[in-house]
Amino acid sequence: MVALVRSMWDEPRPVRAAARLWWDWALVAVLLVVAVLETVLRTDLASRAGSLVVAVVLLPLLLVRRSRPLLAVAVAFGVAAVASLVLGGEPGLNVMVFMVLFPFSLFRWGSGREAAIGLAVMLGKIGLSAALGYISAGEAVGGSAVLGTACALGAAVRYRGRARARELEQVKLLERERLARDLHDTVAHHVSAMAIRAQAGLATAASRPEAATEALGLIESEASRALAEMRTMVRALRRSESADLAPSPTVADIALLASPGKPGPEVDVRIDGEVGDLPQSVGTTLYRLAQESVTNARRHARHATRIEVRVTVGEAEARLRVSDDGETGAAAAKGHGLIGMVERADLLGGRCEAGPGQDRGWTVTAVLPLGAGR
Repeated sequence: MVALVRSMWDEPRPVRAAARLWWDWALVAVLLVVAVLETVLRTDLASRAGSLVVAVVLLPLLLVRRSRPLLAVAVAFGVAAVASLVLGGEPGLNVMVFMVLFPFSLFRWGSGREAAIGLAVMLGKIGLSAALGYISAGEAVGGSAVLGTACALGAAVRYRGRARARELEQVKLLERERLARDLHDTVAHHVSAMAIRAQAGLATAASRPEAATEALGLIESEASRALAEMRTMVRALRRSESADLAPSPTVADIALLASPGKPGPEVDVRIDGEVGDLPQSVGTTLYRLAQESVTNARRHARHATRIEVRVTVGEAEARLRVSDDGETGAAAAKGHGLIGMVERADLLGGRCEAGPGQDRGWTVTAVLPLGAGR
């Protein structure tokens, strides 16, 4: 139990916390108008001016509830406690329900230490009001339950966001490892080519001295390409994994994705451009992206009858476009597959995007620079 409390006390704040967003300003403006209207229209308020002043003073704290959640809670409940003493009771405006946003933000964006201190401040405010007779015991219990629910919701959203972040990071890590395994084959291919060229040069050096020079030039070219591939692999690799290294697919293997006569949507593949000198890392990535896109279209494109795969290889970049004729938005969910595709393209200095097609269906486009594998 002590270890659990200490762990909660030492928990840091989430890394990403937006200071304020445009709807925060909109929320403050709307609540301000509501507070003024409620003050004017209600006839049962004991202190109109005092209640309105409290609401106006506390509303700007909504703008800092993410960046400084403990400050917002301390000031909000501190001002509310002072106002209760000055007014001789609780401010009666219903718009003050926005106070539940402060405990929510505290447990969503605050550290464990801040959450503990803020919780003590909130409970102290409720206890003070109950002790002075401003609220009944039932109201104190109800208020505590409402604040506790807000805190629980904030904590739930916090830990759900953390689990989602870990999940996405795991997907990216697995994609990096997969890319590293593919690049391993590419580097091994270059090294093997260098060994063969060196052996050929040595074998013919006595009878044809110029062959050794030619072999050295070819070895230098292969070494440069191997080094470029190795740099990409080092950037991609995050942790080693022992597994059988299956041969890496190439851009030519995209043609195997075609499905004439097979059940389901027809997959039509067309490859334009010179693919013979395409860097293997780029070719493998194009295949992986096309394979994942076709798989997603088969699974999620409702009522699709055709999937088009188009690869265009230019002088400086290679382009991939996969589209289907299913219902628009049917595959709009961005799952782990798309996240991995974006990560793989980004590691090679390219980009990958997905979205609804112009007329119908879902379209995936990717652009990879040819210099990524050279």
